[in-house]
Amino acid sequence: MITCKNCLHKNSPGAIFCSDCGAQLSDMDLSTQSIRTDKVIAPVGGDTNIPSAPKPITDHGWGSLHLMESGQILPLAERDEFTLGRVSEGQPAVPDLDLSPYMAYAGGVSRMHALLKRDGKRVILMDLGSANGTYVNGKRLTANVERLLNHGDVVALGKFKFQVLIR
Repeated sequence: MITCKNCLHKNSPGAIFCSDCGAQLSDMDLSTQSIRTDKVIAPVGGDTNIPSAPKPITDHGWGSLHLMESGQILPLAERDEFTLGRVSEGQPAVPDLDLSPYMAYAGGVSRMHALLKRDGKRVILMDLGSANGTYVNGKRLTANVERLLNHGDVVALGKFKFQVLIR
């Protein structure tokens, strides 16, 4: 167990951030900011500044992700289920959709952060026990509990935000 110097919470071996307060556990420079998960990151009742959703720009597939900071669009095609996260050196299991090229680490995205899937006409998101949480329109999801998504919903993996565009 690794004890957090900030809050004295006992964390799993190999953890980089405290699962209780979000503080960095190791002494190495990770060039990121820890994210406190005990603070509300959106107004009560959710994010009131949800942008209007553009139409998905893919002729194939069932939708896309509109990355809020960069404006890039990532199409979702060829499969009905994606794990979302980031890749790091020596990682034994990698996510289906690697968000590393889009500054995901700095945004607090875990290696295996969330699951996004299509079930018929429904699109579902589930947090996979991430360190910094998953939010839909400003409301935190409970880990391992499915949440139905709608076209235009804003999802935050930690502080990394994207808008879900469903075709």
